[in-house]
Amino acid sequence: MNLIEQIQSAFASFLQKKFMINDSELAQHASLTLNIDENKQQFGDLNANAAMTLAKTLKQNPRAIAIQITESFTHPYINRIEIAGPGFLNFFLTPSALQELTQELFTKKELFFMPDTFEQKYNFNIEFISANPTGPLHLGHGRGGIIGDVLANILQFLGHQVTREYYINDAGIQIQKLGACLKIRCEQEVGLASVLPEDGYAGTYLIDLAKTCVAEYGTVVIKESELFFQAYAQEHLLAEIKKTIANYNIDFDTWFSEKSLHNNGSIEKTINYLQTHNQLYEKEGALWFKSTAYGDDKDRVLKKNSGELTYVAADAAYLNNKIDRGFNRIIMILGQDHHSYAVRLQALLQALNLSDQAKLEIILYQLVSIKEGGQQLRMSKRAGRIVTLSDVIETVGTDIARFFYLHRKADAQLEFDIDLALKKTDENPVYYAQYAYVRTKSILEKAAQEAAFANLTIHDIKHVTTHEALLIKKIISLKTVLESISSNHQTHVLTYYLLELAQTFHSYYSKNRVINQDDIETSRARIVVITILRDTFETILKLLKISLPEKM
Repeated sequence: MNLIEQIQSAFASFLQKKFMINDSELAQHASLTLNIDENKQQFGDLNANAAMTLAKTLKQNPRAIAIQITESFTHPYINRIEIAGPGFLNFFLTPSALQELTQELFTKKELFFMPDTFEQKYNFNIEFISANPTGPLHLGHGRGGIIGDVLANILQFLGHQVTREYYINDAGIQIQKLGACLKIRCEQEVGLASVLPEDGYAGTYLIDLAKTCVAEYGTVVIKESELFFQAYAQEHLLAEIKKTIANYNIDFDTWFSEKSLHNNGSIEKTINYLQTHNQLYEKEGALWFKSTAYGDDKDRVLKKNSGELTYVAADAAYLNNKIDRGFNRIIMILGQDHHSYAVRLQALLQALNLSDQAKLEIILYQLVSIKEGGQQLRMSKRAGRIVTLSDVIETVGTDIARFFYLHRKADAQLEFDIDLALKKTDENPVYYAQYAYVRTKSILEKAAQEAAFANLTIHDIKHVTTHEALLIKKIISLKTVLESISSNHQTHVLTYYLLELAQTFHSYYSKNRVINQDDIETSRARIVVITILRDTFETILKLLKISLPEKM
C-alpha cells in the first residue's frame, strides 16, 4: 500500500467512525482524487467531495460536514485541509510526503503500479480479430487487434492469467464459397472463360493466389476437387493473416479451429444439453433456440431444416469449450455490426447455465475510415477495393499503426489520418511521446558523464521540492489508470495518459534546470525524478508494445 492509499484508508476509517457510516456506503464517500491538473494546483494535492455526498445521508449542510472533517481529521502526511465552495475538501501534502512517494517510486519501480494484494485473480480468455480466413485482414481489423492486445498486456501486468485467442471460422458456407472462387480464378488463369458469382470474393488476392497455385501444380490443377481448393486457399490466406498479425506485434496464445467443434462432437453435445433443458423447439423442420427469453429480439436457428448447423450452434459449443478450459472471464472484441451477436452470446451463456462460472463481456468497436491528402478513401469489399491492415503497417510502421488505432474510444468512429501518421513533428502523437522518452534518456546520459551525479541513492530524494510535485503525482496516477482499465476495459485511456505525461514532462523541463553544477543536491534529486520518469515511459510503451528508440 503506497502512501496515497494509506491516506485514503485512514480517511475512510475516520469517516466511518466520525459519521457512523457502514462499510457498504463507505466507498462512495471516502474517495480521494489525486490532483494532476497543472492549472488547478492551488486546490491541493488530493481532493474529496465526501461532505457533499454525505449531506443527504446525514441530513446536514455539506459545508458544516466539511468543517467537522477539517477540525477532526489529521494525518502525519497532510499539511492542511481547505474547504472550497459549498463543501469540497482540498488536502495539501507535507514536503516529506512528496519525498516518501518519490522514494517508493524509485525503489519499487514498476512494482509500484501493481496491486499489493488481490481479492481474486482471474483467468481471462480474450478473443479478438477472429476474421474469416477468406481474405487479408482489412483496415478495421487493426482496431480490434490493438484493443485486445493492449488489454491483455495490462491484465497480465496486473497479475491476471490471460490467453489471447483467435477463433478461425474454418467451417461452413464461406469456406465452400472461398474454394469455389479460387477454382474459378485458377480456371481463368489457364485461359478458361469462367466467371465469379455476384457474391463471390472479388479481391485481387485470389487472382494472385491462383497464379501461385497454377505455378505450383500446373494447369491440371483445375481438375482437383472443391475440397482441394478450400484447403489450399484457407492454408495460404491464414498464413498471410498470421504474417500480418506478427508484423502488427501481436502474439496469439491459441488459434482455435471452429472445425474442431464439429469434428469432436462438441456441437451435438451442446445442442443435446439445450434440448434436454427445454431451451430449444422445432418449427418448420428447423431447430430453434429460445433466445428471446433472454432479451434477444428474435429466436435463433441452430439447425436448419436441411440439417445444416448454424453459427449459433458453434457459438454455444465454443462458449462451453472456453469454460471447460477453466476461463472465468471471457472477453470478445467485435465490430459494431455484431451487436445482435453480443446479445445472442449472453443468451447462450444463461441458457447453458454457465453465467455463474464465468462472466462474459463483449467489447464493440466502431468503424474505421482512412484519410489521405485530405480525402477519405472509398472502399468496397465486393468490388475488391479494400485497404488491408498490412497496407497500413507498411505505410506508417507498426508503432504508429498501433497507437493511432488505439487513440480513440472504442465506441467512437475512428479516422486514420495517413498524412498525420507520417509526420516527424510534435503534431504526431507517437513522435511526441517517444521524443519525451528519448529526452529523459539523453538527460540521464549527460548526467552519467559527470562524477558529481553518480551513484544516486534514496538519500538524494530529500532535496525533491514542490517543483517536482506535479510530475511525481502524474507518474503516481498511472496506477489508477491501469486499475481503471482493468475494470472498464477502456484501453484508449493509456494513450491519453502517455501524452499527458509527456506534456507534463516537457512543461517541467522548460521551467526547471535538471543538471546544474552550481546546485549539486537539487540536481541529484531531479535526476532521480527523471530516472523514475524514464522507467515509467518504458513501462507504458511496453504495455502498448511500442518501441523504445535510443535516439530521435
